[in-house]
Amino acid sequence: MKRQFLRELAEGSRVDSVFHLSSKEMRSTRTGEAYLALELADRTGRMSAVFFRPDPSAASVPTGTVVRVSGVVTRFRGAKRVSVDALAPAGEYDPADLLQSSRRERSEVLTEFKAVAATVRDKELRRLLKAVFGDQEFFARFVSCPGARTHHHAYLGGLIEHTIAVATLCRTLGETYERVDGDLLVTAALLHDIGKVDELTYDTAVGYTDEGRLLGHVVLSERRVREAATRLGRPLPADLVTRLSHAILAHHGELEWGSPKRPSTIEALLLHHADNLDAKADGFIALTGGPALVEERWTDASNLFRRPLYAPSALGNGTEIPDLEEAHGLIGA
Repeated sequence: MKRQFLRELAEGSRVDSVFHLSSKEMRSTRTGEAYLALELADRTGRMSAVFFRPDPSAASVPTGTVVRVSGVVTRFRGAKRVSVDALAPAGEYDPADLLQSSRRERSEVLTEFKAVAATVRDKELRRLLKAVFGDQEFFARFVSCPGARTHHHAYLGGLIEHTIAVATLCRTLGETYERVDGDLLVTAALLHDIGKVDELTYDTAVGYTDEGRLLGHVVLSERRVREAATRLGRPLPADLVTRLSHAILAHHGELEWGSPKRPSTIEALLLHHADNLDAKADGFIALTGGPALVEERWTDASNLFRRPLYAPSALGNGTEIPDLEEAHGLIGA
């Protein structure tokens, strides 16, 4: 097991460890001096790096390689980065050091997934869910797949955990508002990201397939749903498939956020907001976890939210829960 992880690196500390080289680009300074702009990754996160005056052997290391890096942690424009002294392909490494996994028991996650899927009572939608998730090869990939490359649920098993959270939120939303087809909404939630099994790769780091880069998981998810529907012996009602497809295609909400369509049904609207809420909440928790571990109260501004985030290490710890009688006293008669 390697001794240094990106999340734990402090400004000024020396670095000598193994990382995944997620990106590499040769650039030049204003004076024309060549340097490498890099992104390093391990199971705790990602960090930018810079290598001034790189030797030819370092410059030739391809993106996607597991590398040994030595250098020092510096700060540039408010964000930590590694100023690299040497970089070369790593001879030995443990893949578990590079790719984060869910900390939850798989049996517990599967039980939750089956429970939320069982709340769908519409027979036609249940047939479709069975056609998709009854494919054992696909389901094995779905269970192990990360939820994203970065920002939220970016770890093995993240996709199914994100799906459970979104579907659970959607079940509650469907029961809260009028004129919502709750079964359609939950089904769309269960299926909205299934294309990520085709979009993402995840061996030593989370990356993209060619299909994922060219089409994206939104389109790939809808395509998988359509293909599953065609495998059914008795076709689903065309209107039902259209409304389900729309919810999936519109779940990113805005065209500039990668959504082919904007939500035009109540189910699509609620799915979009449930998906966005869970992604943002998980991303926030992940970003503030590192500073809290080292008793820093704020993150820096180089994050998804583009602002410092408050990260108290012990918020709510040791607070007693009042008994029911005391709780009644908090509410006016």
